[in-house]
Amino acid sequence: MMKRSLIGTVTTLAALALCVCAGATELKHKTAAAFNQYAAATLAGLVNELSPVGAFLYVDGLPAAEIAHAYDDLKRGEVLVYKLETRDQGREISVPDGIIHHWVGVSFIPGVTMAQTLAIARDYDRRAELYKPEVAVSRMLAHNGDDYKIFLRLYQKKFTTIMFNTEYDIHWRKFDATKYTSDSISTRVAEVKDVNKPDGEELPAEKDRGYLWRLNTYWRFQEKDGGVYVQCEVLSLTRDIPTGLGWLLRPLVTSLPKNSLNRVLGRTRELVSQQPKQ
Repeated sequence: MMKRSLIGTVTTLAALALCVCAGATELKHKTAAAFNQYAAATLAGLVNELSPVGAFLYVDGLPAAEIAHAYDDLKRGEVLVYKLETRDQGREISVPDGIIHHWVGVSFIPGVTMAQTLAIARDYDRRAELYKPEVAVSRMLAHNGDDYKIFLRLYQKKFTTIMFNTEYDIHWRKFDATKYTSDSISTRVAEVKDVNKPDGEELPAEKDRGYLWRLNTYWRFQEKDGGVYVQCEVLSLTRDIPTGLGWLLRPLVTSLPKNSLNRVLGRTRELVSQQPKQ
């Protein structure tokens, strides 16, 4: 009974703290510049990983003693999620008035092919149908070869309900028949003012409540071991936590991208497994 009471108290405090944080805040130039620096350094690392001698999947870069164990876990159906931090020439990248959330997740889909996997990964018009409720609306805005531009209306409910109208530039790359990558870079993130009127007014760009300012995802797909490994690396930017509330809010706020990554990879595995053989 005491444990339940404690959990209820912490939950209530967290909800109240989120209300305190709900006021409008502005994405400052120095915050956006820090994110751009972090994203550029991350991309440089990704280029190295995608070289012929690099670790295509994150688990391939683990210490030798951990690699076999990680693959065993993946083949048992686990989704492996790791927290990352990019440094610039060994130095920590400071993000004033903001928080960068950087995670990578890997899953394995047994008994499927790359063609089955790509059929789901590239079905941008049906994102809302396939990944509801987190995606409320989806549509492809443009397509030219390996390049796509898409719109997603994102839905999130955790103590409070939030919606975002977002757009992304997506670039696909084929290394060979067994390896593909997809980089999705947000070009527009706007918070919906009233979630009960999703097609209505948006809060001023970068002067909203700061729940999401940037969202980049880097996907990798590798067919081997009788199935397809799917990896998703997420890089997002949100407002900082007010002084004095970090002990309460930081664990909650930083857990959201991890939990979302788990759901996305688990749902992707389910969807691909339902695809007919191609």
